[in-house]
Amino acid sequence: MAVTVCVPAAIAEFLNAETPDAWLDEASGRLSELLLDHANCELKAASTAMGFLYRYPDRTDLAQRMSRLAREELRHFEQVRSIMGKMGIDFERLGASRYAGGLRDAVRQDEPYKLLDLLLVGALIEARSCERFAKIAPRLPERLGRFYAGLLASEARHFEHYIALARTESAIDDEDIDTRLNELKALEASLILDPDPEFRFHSGTPV
Repeated sequence: MAVTVCVPAAIAEFLNAETPDAWLDEASGRLSELLLDHANCELKAASTAMGFLYRYPDRTDLAQRMSRLAREELRHFEQVRSIMGKMGIDFERLGASRYAGGLRDAVRQDEPYKLLDLLLVGALIEARSCERFAKIAPRLPERLGRFYAGLLASEARHFEHYIALARTESAIDDEDIDTRLNELKALEASLILDPDPEFRFHSGTPV
């Protein structure tokens, strides 16, 4: 029986574009590749959280949030690896996708703008991941669909935590944060909607 799940309203309102149906059609037929890249994404999400801890260890609220986030992302990595093992899918490290690379390249290198951009990019990636969990779950075999629905329930607030930290930790006023967020939202939407020759968990419209 197909899993019924909807994109949370807060996430739908936050993102500038919906995942194209063409990506969902492609993903439904490429489960091995979907799971492999998803495992890599969970590992990278944990690494990103750890990167904040190493880069900004003096920021107590940021460090505590990222420490919890890293542990959660690693648990999800373990869960995806377990599913892959049961399906006979070998794990391998994958390089950054066009999506991740495009957002990373937009991060400014001077502080306090670097911290702000890293947090806003983190929010966008988390929101997009949850949107895709919700949209792909009903198209998957029931057990896998339920797993993705569970991930959505677990991670649905992550993007809000990143936004809250951007407002409290970056020492930049809210108006400038909103302006930068809108710029990054537009970039993120283009990476999702534009043709993309490589299939990944966060890839664009399949060519």
